[in-house]
Amino acid sequence: MIKYILFDFDGTLADSKEVFISIWNQLSEKYKYKKIKYEEIEEMQKLSIKERCKHYNFSLLKIPIMAPEFYKRYQVSIKDVILFDGIKELLDGLNRRGYKMAIISSNSANNIQKFLENNQINHVEEILCSSKIFGKDKIIKKFLHTRKLDKSEVIYIGDEVRDIEACEKSGVPIIWAGWGYDAIELVQKKNPDYMAHSPQEVLNIVGAY
Repeated sequence: MIKYILFDFDGTLADSKEVFISIWNQLSEKYKYKKIKYEEIEEMQKLSIKERCKHYNFSLLKIPIMAPEFYKRYQVSIKDVILFDGIKELLDGLNRRGYKMAIISSNSANNIQKFLENNQINHVEEILCSSKIFGKDKIIKKFLHTRKLDKSEVIYIGDEVRDIEACEKSGVPIIWAGWGYDAIELVQKKNPDYMAHSPQEVLNIVGAY
């Protein structure tokens, strides 16, 4: 029986694509990588993280150096990050059914908290963040341990391949959010437990789980 719903943030709850691209392009000259052109976004979503890095001449080793500045600029632009259509109704519906909710993200807790306040979302009990882009599995495992939860009592909702991989490592089921960053062509290769193309579908999946 599910007790907790764990959410990714960017691309799952928050539509931050425009803000991400804007900040990425602002920092491109300083960190010596290519800018993102809006006309190539659809094709970019079909690429793995490794392929994207190669295409934009970006090394993952730069992330620890770049991240503080990136998320500082993100905080300044938080008003431009919007809630995906149907998410408010999804969170309200889950709350009415008695599920507890938490967010696990590689964004900063301050940014997420400000976003929740801006959108009058108060159902989220906890925000857990990782400074590592591939560190979510460790946070999920720690969450299960501290809350004394079985893997079957939690389900994760995320939009990227790295979310699916984190859930595989931690042993919790995942619902892929089809309105987010990674394209279905990329995600299908990883065989997520469930696939939802709208927040309402998530509510249906959780209700039938």
